[in-house]
Amino acid sequence: MGENLKIFTLNSNPKLAQEIAELLNSPLGKSSVTRFSDGEVQINIEESIRGCDIYLIQSTSEPANEYLMELLIMIDAMKRASAKTINILIPYYGYARQDRKARSREPITAKLIANLLETAGATRVITVDLHAPQIQGFFDIPVDQLLGVPILADYFQEKDLDDIVVVAPDNGGLVRARKMASFLNTSIAFIDKRRPKPNVVEMMDIVGEIKGKRAIIVDDLIDTAGTITLAANALIEKGAKDVFACCTHAVLSGPAISRIEGSVIKELVITNSIYLPEEKQIKKMTTLSIAPLLADALERIHNQRSISELFS
Repeated sequence: MGENLKIFTLNSNPKLAQEIAELLNSPLGKSSVTRFSDGEVQINIEESIRGCDIYLIQSTSEPANEYLMELLIMIDAMKRASAKTINILIPYYGYARQDRKARSREPITAKLIANLLETAGATRVITVDLHAPQIQGFFDIPVDQLLGVPILADYFQEKDLDDIVVVAPDNGGLVRARKMASFLNTSIAFIDKRRPKPNVVEMMDIVGEIKGKRAIIVDDLIDTAGTITLAANALIEKGAKDVFACCTHAVLSGPAISRIEGSVIKELVITNSIYLPEEKQIKKMTTLSIAPLLADALERIHNQRSISELFS
């Protein structure tokens, strides 16, 4: 990888960062994150990074505000320490759900975060499964959006299930469901729903043939698990044999864990884009690592090779 490459991590997901560093046979850079007595973030980079290509790993997951400030302050510190490039690996890009004005007087936070990262000094962003693909256009620097669907599809392919159908929990997830169905060589269905306000879902109808089939619900993220558990119940009521669920980003806030545990979902498959503490890891949950995908992307970008293969 060369001596001028350095990989750093902050506090959101050090375990994933360590996996990536080990796969690339490159030690993590030395840095520390402390707090002043009033809670302000203090960053110290404990080695020279002058003229280096930096790859900084940080998800902006819960607590999103804390991890976002850590990221911005670290980028500023690296810029002032004369880093050659500052490439940000954000496995989970927070604040992405507000990507447009759906109502009057709403902010577009996905664009705001893009502005903050660029102003701080980021030169490239690598992320996984943005909530909306158009967020790439909010940046004026290169953005590489990697896909979690092939990893999830590989897992279900190895399970060798029969009579499966891939289900999108809403019509916005149809592209993702279609991609997964093409990997598994099966059909798709989707749930027509209405969301009167954030984290509140009203079920409408199921479009597609699901009776007697094993349904796999696929989404980019699961937050309070309201959508996914209601969808699973609706699928069983309409005659589905079993219901599996999968997503790239397991936000799992509020009542999510209790809802999943008490639901008809047979297995929930997630990735480690967000670090989950032990109390959130339940028996019906399977975690897949995205470290090989991110390590491959990092190596290709650093050596100026195409990453288009990673999208398929």
